[in-house]
Amino acid sequence: MTRLEKIYQEKVAPALQKEFGYTSPMQLPKIKSISLNMGLGEAGNNNKLLEDAVAEMTAIAGQRAVTTRAKKSIANFKLREGMPIGCRVTLRGDRMWDFLDKLMNFALPRVRDFRGVPDRGFDGRGNFTMGIKEHTIFPELNIDRVDQVKGMNVTIVTTAPTDKEGKVLLDLLGMPFKK
Repeated sequence: MTRLEKIYQEKVAPALQKEFGYTSPMQLPKIKSISLNMGLGEAGNNNKLLEDAVAEMTAIAGQRAVTTRAKKSIANFKLREGMPIGCRVTLRGDRMWDFLDKLMNFALPRVRDFRGVPDRGFDGRGNFTMGIKEHTIFPELNIDRVDQVKGMNVTIVTTAPTDKEGKVLLDLLGMPFKK
């Protein structure tokens, strides 16, 4: 059991049950998965950029990243169906808890002028999405070997039925939301 999962079991779950009045432990909101997505517009022309992005995302997540491909051809973007346009990875279980712990306690505080995460990234169903402008904030990456700084999206999928319950869940876990 990871450190953050233990905190969830011992502190967060009882606090959620008390605050929202859940009668069954099955009603408690949990984190189902975390999806990392990196879109690379130039990847169709530059294959090395895509290989570097997959290797860096694999190092960040601790799990092999998958290449995403274009579903449709779009002439204005010089995009053909099937061209590689990015990479993604979905984390569950212990890797998910480890990544969330690393994100909240190591990576986000390394962001320049960090004042907290804005809470407008909720989707109406308790899931939270945030963008990271520089993927170099993660401690696994050697900044000297990174050719180009890339951005990425992090989506935290929860079982919470509402945004309020999802926000309270992440807040109790230690997500540094803006006050």
